[in-house]
Amino acid sequence: MKTSLDCLPCFVRQALETARFATGDPAVHERIVRDILRRAAEMDLVQPPPVIAQKIHQRLREITGVKDPYRPIKDRFNQMALDLWPELAARVENAPDPFQMAVRLAIAGNVIDSGVNGDLTEAEVRQAVDQVISESFVGEIDEFRRAAAEAADILYLADNAGEIVFDRLLINQLRAARITLAVRGGAVLNDATISEARAAGLHEICEVIDNGSDAPGTILSDCSREFRRRFKEAELVIAKGQGNYETLSDETANVYFLFKVKCPVVASHVGLRTGTQILMKATSATTVRGGD
Repeated sequence: MKTSLDCLPCFVRQALETARFATGDPAVHERIVRDILRRAAEMDLVQPPPVIAQKIHQRLREITGVKDPYRPIKDRFNQMALDLWPELAARVENAPDPFQMAVRLAIAGNVIDSGVNGDLTEAEVRQAVDQVISESFVGEIDEFRRAAAEAADILYLADNAGEIVFDRLLINQLRAARITLAVRGGAVLNDATISEARAAGLHEICEVIDNGSDAPGTILSDCSREFRRRFKEAELVIAKGQGNYETLSDETANVYFLFKVKCPVVASHVGLRTGTQILMKATSATTVRGGD
């Protein structure tokens, strides 16, 4: 998926937000924004948005000297989701179709995204949970159920801190012994790394690896050789979040995307409105069918 001109204001907004997380010095904020604006003139818009975002955030860390500006936010989101865990687990256990409920809640967890909303509250997360349960979502749930049942080796690409607690619900339904959970190889935005996965207890139920990259997506050419091997050999890949969709939507592997459409650019790419909850296969990225 190529970067749109409409992505540029979002890059600048994220850069300023990150700068403010890293330091309270207005002079540094101004330096960062000016630096990003200069670099914007040379951005290769043929690349997916996470490729550009990766370079921007590498530059931000270089200027501020702060390795993980989103650390407090990631900790807060993880704890927020863990506090909701008993309620979420009960919803799955008591549902007429626990598998479908776990899928819905995994998608609901994708609302936890500081790249879009750094001020997200627990009330907004609860609202997302209620919406995904009460509203229909677009997707191929029966096909996904069959693919998941048949796969002996599933690679699950995580997205954000906090969201990975919701992912645990689906991983349990998929039989965790078959799952390898992959997180980012370095800090970027509020994306989950090994640290957040461990804090959420994922290492207790499945193998957890990192992809060797600090991009807010899965840029296969930037990932480690071991991760690329695992990606190639997996019978099924589950990719959470817009960043993974933006970087893997052209893949021909057996990839299913689970995410919430959060911006007009992605909405236009999938032909659906902003706010839609989606489960789709990689090869059907532009021909999504309605689900229940």
